[in-house]
Amino acid sequence: MARSLRIQYPGAYYHVMCRGNARSNVFLDDIDRKRFLVLLAESVDTYQVMLNAYILMPNHFHLLLQTVKANLSEFMRRFNICYTGWFNYHHGRCGHLFQGRYRSLLIDADNYLLEVSRYLHLNVVRKPAFKTTDWSEKWRVAKNYRWSTLPGYLDNKRIVPFVSYDRILDMIGGQRAYRDFILDGVRRGMRDPFNLVKYRTVLGDDDFIMKVKAKRVEGGSTREQPSYRGLIAKVVDAEAILQCVAEVMRLEKPMLSKRRGHGVARGIAAELLYRYSSLNLGEIGRFLGDVDYCTVSQLRRRLKLKVAQDKKIGVLFEKAHGKVTRLCHM
Repeated sequence: MARSLRIQYPGAYYHVMCRGNARSNVFLDDIDRKRFLVLLAESVDTYQVMLNAYILMPNHFHLLLQTVKANLSEFMRRFNICYTGWFNYHHGRCGHLFQGRYRSLLIDADNYLLEVSRYLHLNVVRKPAFKTTDWSEKWRVAKNYRWSTLPGYLDNKRIVPFVSYDRILDMIGGQRAYRDFILDGVRRGMRDPFNLVKYRTVLGDDDFIMKVKAKRVEGGSTREQPSYRGLIAKVVDAEAILQCVAEVMRLEKPMLSKRRGHGVARGIAAELLYRYSSLNLGEIGRFLGDVDYCTVSQLRRRLKLKVAQDKKIGVLFEKAHGKVTRLCHM
């Protein structure tokens, strides 16, 4: 059976869900859950994703996020591989952890982001065990569930640093209004927004669907994937980025494509190419000496650590970054 197409474009909002293989649990203890969140934070930073909400359930998890770049597939592939590797190591097992590909829905944020966030946050009290439970007990469980972002939406002391709360809170008018919105869903019930999904991939009205038809679709033919370069803010030619890095690092530009040596310079190049070019990680790897996307991710992670540990490297990165950003305005 052909895989369903994934619509990807800069600034898109998604609801993502992954279920355990054969509906088996993907979290067996709190160590798993804590490691999951550490890896999620790293991936959010690496792929410049805006994470709006999450909830971890025993045999699945939900994410609500925005991709600043059109990179949902890269983000989820890397994250699921990392967590599966950790889970298998921690529990002495091997093989698949998740049931096939993750499920993703493109969301019309203006009309459905609030509803999806509420539905996600109340997932913990929609289980059959809560069917006859009083609303006040459901509210107590939901607002105190530690493996959800809801507590941070209600109390600043429980904010998760790598979660972006502002978009949803701004839409409704702040924490108190969001609390009332969630509480209303607990008391009176709510519609399932996913019953309104169209074409199995989009939660939005007809106008929204018309707007995204011209966006990039992953998995189709070339004709189904029109260029979306003009949609990306601050796109800079990859060769120009390498030239900026070479000048700051006092290197010949071809040296940045050598597999050995010049790790800091290559890390800076990888980071700036990811931020400002239209290349994905695989394409950046080919640009930096035909390495794979994992190596590109490693270059970026190592650079981040080196910048935090060495002020001189931080200065070099900022100089190269400044040169590239100036090109954005030319």
